[in-house]
Amino acid sequence: MSEKLPSLLVVDASILFSFFKKDSDRRVIIEILPSLGCKLISPEHMFEELSKEREKIKRFGGINELAFTFLFSLLDNKIESFSEDMYTEFLAEASKISPHKDSTKDDSYFALALKLNCPIWSDETAFKQQARIKVFNTKELLGLINKS
Repeated sequence: MSEKLPSLLVVDASILFSFFKKDSDRRVIIEILPSLGCKLISPEHMFEELSKEREKIKRFGGINELAFTFLFSLLDNKIESFSEDMYTEFLAEASKISPHKDSTKDDSYFALALKLNCPIWSDETAFKQQARIKVFNTKELLGLINKS
């Protein structure tokens, strides 16, 4: 049985940061997935982190303040955010399967995925070192999009 695009997908930080880079495959995917019936979600704190890292993101993406503001707004329309209250009961379990045992930085993605029983989109190879949550990388999603 061939794999198909999920209807719900938790998006991690590195994917969202790359949205601001001009010729990013990740930006293309974020723009296409909703039209293919895939709802993109992320923990609410991600938008706060993006805002705090705005200068770094502008340098990385080679964009100015106006472009950052426009792209941030576009991203905010493409990604639904969830407050920690929504998935807090899954944080302890998420901590057990999250790949970085010395940090809680990824626990919210795993907790949200557990809560909503959906996969995660991340290019961090460590995310695939657990068997509980399905993790798609960018290349895999591009392959599924091309089959759609």
